[in-house]
Amino acid sequence: MAAFEQLAFGFEEGPGAAVSAAPGPAAAPAPAAPTPAPLSHPQASRDVLLAGQRVRYAFRRGKRRTIGFVVGPEGLSVSAPRWVGLGEVEAALQEKAAWILRKLQEQGERSRRLQSARIVWADGACVPYLGRPVQLKLDAAGVSAPGGACLDASDGGLDADPKAASTPVLRLGLPADAQAERIRDVVHSWWQRQAKRLFEERCQLYAQRLGVRVKRLSLSAAQTRWGSATADGSVRLNWRLIQFPLSTVDYVVVHELAHLREMNHSAAFWEVVRSVLPAYEQAQEPLKQAVPLGD
Repeated sequence: MAAFEQLAFGFEEGPGAAVSAAPGPAAAPAPAAPTPAPLSHPQASRDVLLAGQRVRYAFRRGKRRTIGFVVGPEGLSVSAPRWVGLGEVEAALQEKAAWILRKLQEQGERSRRLQSARIVWADGACVPYLGRPVQLKLDAAGVSAPGGACLDASDGGLDADPKAASTPVLRLGLPADAQAERIRDVVHSWWQRQAKRLFEERCQLYAQRLGVRVKRLSLSAAQTRWGSATADGSVRLNWRLIQFPLSTVDYVVVHELAHLREMNHSAAFWEVVRSVLPAYEQAQEPLKQAVPLGD
């Protein structure tokens, strides 16, 4: 899922102006962290030097009352009212240089994480499972169910040493010439089966500790939420959590079960979470750096 950051810079008071200021000398930008070069939008038509960094950006005019900045996966886009001069546009860019460069750097880092997480669906590829890489092995003869999947018994339990030298092997009941889409579908199905089993176990464990009752547990494929809970005891957990370490799975499970006692994110809610997961902040960290995996 693409991520965008937006900022509006206004030269008059009025609806839609997220930032308002009178025209005037550009303020000196705060020091920005170094960003990789070049910073260039594929549809760039103008460029500007921001804190020593050359940025090429896409520029357009339209029926609007403010100068707008959008930083997305492709780079910086700037839109401005027809009546605003290019000098004023550049002054606005200079004033917001630190914000622009920071967001461009964040987008670059996110793009690199996405690239490193991309899976090549083929024999020998590795996929994440409970925070560990698992190697795919196409083995139509070695898996009893055609199109099924089986993690080698010697490798895959929850108690397996994550620092073990050997990489667990996930055998897929597919021929050597199986298409990438077929391999992906089989792994997705296996992930979902493992998620269903694990989530049921962890929900039962933590529901007892928190004194709550889960009336219905279902898997979610949401792109922006790891879980949800409703007051009637229904809990939904994103099956992609199976890719994360067990501690992170437990954090999301406890987070949603805690909502069955506190349907908010108040201090009382976080005390409920902390009562069973004192180090929950550490378990959150993998989610903060998460990118879509397995598609």
